[in-house]
Amino acid sequence: MTGNGASHVPPASTLAEIAVVVTRPASTSGPLARRIGLLHGTPIRLPGLSVRAAAAPRFQADRFDALIFTSPTAVRFAFIADRAMRIPRRARIFAVGTGTQRALARRGVTSLAPSRRTDSEGLLALPELAEVRGRRFGIVGAPGGRDLITATLRARGAQVEAIHVYERGPPRLTRRHFDALARAPDPLITLISSGEALANLVTRLPPEALARLRRQMLVVSSARLATMARANAFEDIHVAASALPADLLAAAQHALARHRL
Repeated sequence: MTGNGASHVPPASTLAEIAVVVTRPASTSGPLARRIGLLHGTPIRLPGLSVRAAAAPRFQADRFDALIFTSPTAVRFAFIADRAMRIPRRARIFAVGTGTQRALARRGVTSLAPSRRTDSEGLLALPELAEVRGRRFGIVGAPGGRDLITATLRARGAQVEAIHVYERGPPRLTRRHFDALARAPDPLITLISSGEALANLVTRLPPEALARLRRQMLVVSSARLATMARANAFEDIHVAASALPADLLAAAQHALARHRL
């Protein structure tokens, strides 16, 4: 069964007695885990990624006509790399998603972000990015991942440079993570907002743990991730409106309500 946050089934009012698997990096999973607790669920931290500051990030904001921040993590590490960073007034600032936009706002930076589709495709559909020939863009993020933004802007005639302020890596999973997952009762709900995290868990979980997650409810943040999950034999996939914690948990509550029918 594949559902989404727009289901007509009324959502469960809480996540009481439900274990929710949080796959975000350990350093960024706290806010989502706390929200699960407020809904009376039990967060199980099972990081699908690790993140760390880039070895020697180069960040000269004044060289660009526009900067695109790819995630809240990119915002955090950019300001670690240059604590006194001043973005020139002439530069346009873009955020991939409202979560990234909020992270910038907390640092006093105003940005443009897609309001409906909060991913690379949504960003590239903004009217402000339709005519970019000759403009210099800095893409603030990490190596790897999707290159859709870079490739599309270059195809539109822009000059694009990657600014790597952090690095993603495989998670450091231990017996502690596996035991916590094994102790959690059914039903489980796993939250995924990264294709790289999903791929890491598929290759790094013990076979019995992976088989269990494949049978349980899975909430993903995009249709692209739903396709990836189906290709990896997950059975009960639900698509959230975005990767924002509120949207992931709304989809989890809808998934739980459908499960209980």
